[in-house]
Amino acid sequence: MQENLSEVLAVRRQKLDQLLEEGINPFEQTRYDVNAYAKDINENYEKHEGRHVSMAGRIMSKRGQGKVGFYDLQDSTGRIQMFLKKDLLDDYDRIKTYDIGDIVGIEGEVFKTQKGQISVRLSKLTLLCKSLQILPEKYHGLKDMDLRYRQRYVDLIVNPEVRDVFVTRSKIVRKVRDFLDNRGFLEVETPVLSTLAGGANARPFVTHHNTLDIDMYMRIALELPLKRLIVGGFDKVYEISRVFRNEGMDATHNPEFTLLETYEAYADFNDVMQMVEELYHYVAMEVCGSDQFEYDEHTISLKAPFKRLRMVDAVTEATGYNFDEMTEIEEAVAAAKALDVEIEDHHSIGEIMAEVFDEKVEASLIQPTFITMHPVEISPLSKRCAQDPRYTERFELFINGAECANAFSELNDPIDQKQRFIDQVEKKAQGDDEAHPFDADFINALEVGLPPTGGLGIGIDRMVMLLTGQHSIRDVILFPTMKPIDQKGE
Repeated sequence: MQENLSEVLAVRRQKLDQLLEEGINPFEQTRYDVNAYAKDINENYEKHEGRHVSMAGRIMSKRGQGKVGFYDLQDSTGRIQMFLKKDLLDDYDRIKTYDIGDIVGIEGEVFKTQKGQISVRLSKLTLLCKSLQILPEKYHGLKDMDLRYRQRYVDLIVNPEVRDVFVTRSKIVRKVRDFLDNRGFLEVETPVLSTLAGGANARPFVTHHNTLDIDMYMRIALELPLKRLIVGGFDKVYEISRVFRNEGMDATHNPEFTLLETYEAYADFNDVMQMVEELYHYVAMEVCGSDQFEYDEHTISLKAPFKRLRMVDAVTEATGYNFDEMTEIEEAVAAAKALDVEIEDHHSIGEIMAEVFDEKVEASLIQPTFITMHPVEISPLSKRCAQDPRYTERFELFINGAECANAFSELNDPIDQKQRFIDQVEKKAQGDDEAHPFDADFINALEVGLPPTGGLGIGIDRMVMLLTGQHSIRDVILFPTMKPIDQKGE
């Protein structure tokens, strides 16, 4: 089979050599005038009937023998049939040697064949790029998932539904921006590289700056610079950008992903909760045309209000263990053991409860649910709950068993924040690689004064997965992270 494939590739190289011998360089064309697209012609034929059009795209199929040929042209919007006739094309015999995958420019008249197929009757065809590789066979397509992710360019050519997902992704991001812009938020940009990796509990990627001779970190979150802007006097800011976490990979995790973070002065986590409900509803209606959609066997409704449930109550409902009533660490350890939940020796009661939630509750949250009041130990940047300082004014939104948003009333007490940073440093010393570093400048910013602020983080990739019905984050990231394969260039 490999030999046969090599023979086919060799034939394509021979065709290229033949073209060059004839004085035709299929790579020298620098531009081509295009005035029509496949989708528009197919959907609005009456407007285009009889029109002389100029189009460009890739040959995707070839049919016909002798003096007549029917080829399919695929441009960025879809496919259209090309009708080739020997007495209409001076170089018909050469065109017949062109291969599936070649990129061409065409001119001709829009018409319907006797069978009613919308087509373009060619008067001219120009080879714009010779394809030296073989596209996957039409009906079987590119099915190898690993190869699809590695060669996304081929995936996009042969699987049109993949292109649709990424078109929808672009619309989702645009509508998120529209929603925030219309609420008076200002979009900003903050550094990707920093001397500290803060704003979340995660393991960073480390790099080195040669001129300064210091280690630097790829950001794991957008939070701390954005809150510094609130200190500086901006009332509402947001950023949509890539962040990087040196962690495991699975269906919902990629080492780099797109994060939305917003910060609003003089708002708390309840205000943010309402905004999140409105944001998800708005984006769904604008992009999908409905606030209900099917995902797996479930019908998900994004109609407000979403369910609200304290984390401790959710755990009690699911397991029967009430961590609210536990005062000794031994009780929490025993509960985790009885529930078969793995914990670390250094975990506190709150951290154990959070582990139990992750293992026993999260997957069951199908309809949109706000889980509120997270333990202070796992929320180093959140404001404590005045009614119960063991917990924080924080929520996470879960839909279809996955976390879709994280938000809280921002901690603006520099004394409390300093102590939490110290606690996090101790955790790091005990072996917690994801513990938050001590950020002295951020403490200084809080001492200057951070107004009451509501902050929010939403993983854009997971939002896209939800609204496009995808089950892997790799299906909504154009170029997901892949383990390299040994491959010698030729």
